[in-house]
Amino acid sequence: MTAPTGLTDAEARRRLVEFGPNAVPEEARPRWRSFLEKLWAPIPWMLEAAIGLQVGLGQYVEAVVIGGLLAFNATLGALQEARAGAALAALKQRLAPTAAVRRDGAWGRRAASELVPGDVVSLSLGALVPADADIVSGSVMLDQSMLTGESLPVDANPGQLVYAGSLVRRGQAIAEVTATGSRTYFGRAAELVRVAHAASTEQAAILGATRNLALLNGTIAALIILYAHATGLPPADLIRLALTALLASIPVALPATFTLSAAIGAQTLARRGVLLTRLSAAHEAAAMDTLCADKTGTLTRNTLTVDEISPMPGVDRERVLALAALASSGSDQDPIDAVIRQAAADARPGGATERLVRFVPFDPATRMSEALAVDHDGQEVRIVKGAFAAVAEVATGPAEARPLVDDLAARGHRVIAVALGPPAALRLAGLIAFSDPPREDSAGLITALRDMGVRTVMVTGDSPGTAAAVARMVGIADTVCPADHLSAEIGRDEFGVYARVMPEQKYRLVRALQDAGHVVGMCGDGANDAPALRQAQIGIAVSSATDVAKAAAGLVMTEPGLGGIVFAIREGRIAFQRLLTYTFNMLVKKVEIVLFLAIGLALTGHAIMTPVLMVLLLVTNDFLSMSLTTDRASPSPSPSRWRMRGITGAAVALGACKLAFSTAALAVGAFRLGLAAGELQTLAFVTLVLGNQAVLYVLRERRHMWRSPPSGWVLASSVVDIAIVSTLAVAGILMEPLPWLVPLGVLLAAAGFALILDQIKVPVLSWLRIE
Repeated sequence: MTAPTGLTDAEARRRLVEFGPNAVPEEARPRWRSFLEKLWAPIPWMLEAAIGLQVGLGQYVEAVVIGGLLAFNATLGALQEARAGAALAALKQRLAPTAAVRRDGAWGRRAASELVPGDVVSLSLGALVPADADIVSGSVMLDQSMLTGESLPVDANPGQLVYAGSLVRRGQAIAEVTATGSRTYFGRAAELVRVAHAASTEQAAILGATRNLALLNGTIAALIILYAHATGLPPADLIRLALTALLASIPVALPATFTLSAAIGAQTLARRGVLLTRLSAAHEAAAMDTLCADKTGTLTRNTLTVDEISPMPGVDRERVLALAALASSGSDQDPIDAVIRQAAADARPGGATERLVRFVPFDPATRMSEALAVDHDGQEVRIVKGAFAAVAEVATGPAEARPLVDDLAARGHRVIAVALGPPAALRLAGLIAFSDPPREDSAGLITALRDMGVRTVMVTGDSPGTAAAVARMVGIADTVCPADHLSAEIGRDEFGVYARVMPEQKYRLVRALQDAGHVVGMCGDGANDAPALRQAQIGIAVSSATDVAKAAAGLVMTEPGLGGIVFAIREGRIAFQRLLTYTFNMLVKKVEIVLFLAIGLALTGHAIMTPVLMVLLLVTNDFLSMSLTTDRASPSPSPSRWRMRGITGAAVALGACKLAFSTAALAVGAFRLGLAAGELQTLAFVTLVLGNQAVLYVLRERRHMWRSPPSGWVLASSVVDIAIVSTLAVAGILMEPLPWLVPLGVLLAAAGFALILDQIKVPVLSWLRIE
C-alpha cells in the first residue's frame, strides 16, 4: 500500500500554530463564578434586599433563613451548569489518544492532539479514526453508529471522507487529514453541547408573573410609605413598614418549593428506573408536546439480525445460511459475518454439507468474500457472498431476484446475496436481508404518547428507506423530510421522519421546534445525539446510551425499554398540578397582602403588621404551603402549560375576595370588638394565616374542593399551622394576646368563607380555562 510522504515536522509545527491542537477546546470557568452569577437575577435581588433590611434592623435569624434559601438555589443552578462540562469531557474521551502518522517520510506514533490538516495517517483494525480525513488508498469498514446513528457498518474507499471517532472494524487504509479539533464532525458536536441551552418554560412563566406582581406590590408599598410619611409616622416605624411591605411581596419559598417538588419527583422516578440528572426536567416533561426520537438504539435495539431469507428455487432457507456462513470470517470484528454464523448455527447445527478448503476474506475491490470447498461428491465448488450487484456480475439467477432485492431495500433492509457452483458457473442460491428491529415496546410507547397529546418524530442519521420502514413498524408517520429541507423552517406536523441528519442538524431541528413554540423532548443513545439532548427541554438517554449521551441528557433510563418516558411525563404532569396549586395559592396571597396593609393603615391609622409578624406569616404560610408538593393530584390528559395570564387573572379575582374577608375581620375587630392597636395586629396576623388555609383547600382542587381528599402531609401541616398560630395569639408570644374566642371565631369564619369562595372559584377557572 503506497502512501504520500506526508508533512515535514517543521510544516506540521507551523500548521499546529495556525489550526491549533486536534482537541476540543476547554473553557476554564471556576465554580464560584457560576455560583455568584446565580445571585444576580430579579428574585435573588428581592431576597438580597430583604436580607439587608433584616440585618439593618438586627433580625439576624430571619436574615440567615432567607440567606440559606438563596444559597441553596444558587448552588443547585451551578451544579446543573456543571453537567455541560461533564458531557464535553465524555465527548473528548472518544477522540483517539495516539495515531500512526507519516512525518518526514517516516512512520511513527504521535499524540492525536498533534495532528494537523495535511498529515498522512494509517488506519487499521480496532483503531479510532483520529481526525476527519480523506481515504487515499486502501479500504476500511467503519463503525460510525456513535457518530451518525447508523447501526450497519459502512465501507470507506479511496476518495471518501471518514470521521474522527469512527472505529475501524475491518481493513487497512491510508488517509489524509482534512479537519482537526472543533472543525471535525465530532468536534462540532462537542462545541454544540457546550453552547446548547434549553430555555425553561416554567422559569420564564413564573419569573414573568413574579416580576409583574413585584411591580404592582412595589407601587402599592411606595404609596403606603408616602401616605404614612404624610400622616406623620415616625422614621423608625416607616422603616419597619417598608420592610413589612417588602417581605409581603417576595415569594420567599417559591424557588425552594419548585426544587422540593423536583426532588420528590426524582425519588419517584428513580423507583421506576428513571434517573433525573437535571431537576428541572421533571417539570418540563409535563409540558412536552413533541418528542424527537433517535432510531438506532432508541426505537430499535441496535442489534443486527437476520430478518428475511429468500432462497432461490431448489434451495432451502437453512442451506442459504449455511453457505453464507462458509463464506464468512470467523472473527467477530465483522458484525454481519458474526450474525450470519450465529443464525446458521441456530438453523442447522451441523452446518453445510460442503467442506471448507480455503476462505478468501472480503475484498473491497470486488465487494465480496468467498470460500473454496468440496461437496459430498468431492467436486470443487465456489461460494461467494456480498452485495447483490457484485454477486450478480459473477453468477446467474432468476429474473425475479432483482425486484425482490429492490423491495427489501425499500423496506429498509441491507441485502446480501449468496451464490454457489463450480468456479466458472456460479448460480444465485439466495438472499439474506438484515435489519435492526424495533424494540418490543416502541410501538406501544408511540401510541401511549399520542394518547397523551405528544407527537413523536424520528430523527436519525440512517437512510430514508430504512428510517421510513422502521417508522411504519412503530406507528410514526412515514413522511420523510428531504435532506435539503433541514436548513429551512420546519413545522412540527409537516414530517414524521428526518433521515440522513447530522448532529448539527438534530440540534437545529430541536431549536426550530422550540422557536415555533413547542416544548421538545429528545430521546437518543449516541454521541451524535448529545447536542440535541442538551438543547431539548427534556433530553432522554436510554439505558444503553453512551456516557456522552447520558452526560448531556436530563433523564437517564437505567432499565431496558422506553416505558420510563411515559411514566416521567405522567409524574411530571402530577407535579405540575401540585405546583400550579402552590403558585395559584401564592399569587392570591401576594395580591391580597400589600393591599391589605394599605387598607389597614387607612382604616386604623397605624401599621397592622410588624416585620416580626410578617416573618411569622412567611414561616406559617409560605413554607407550610410547601406540603402541597406531596398533595394528591391527577395528571392532565394533554401537555401542561403555564398559562400565566389566565392564572394571574384568576388570582386577582380570588385575591379580591380574600381581601374582602380579611378587611371585614379587621373592621369587626376595630369597630365592633374595640381592640387596641397591638391586638388588631394580632387579629390581622391570625386572619391572614387562617384565611390562607381556607384558600389553600379551595385552590388545591380545580373542581369543587370536596371532590378529592388532601394528602396526609397537607392535613398534618394545616393542623400544626392552625394550632401554632392559635397558641401564639392566645398566649401572646411575639404579639399582643387575644381572647381564645377571637381565633376560634376567625377559624369558623374562614371555614364559611371557604365554602363561598369555592362557589366563586369554579366558574372563574372554567371561564379562564384553567385545569
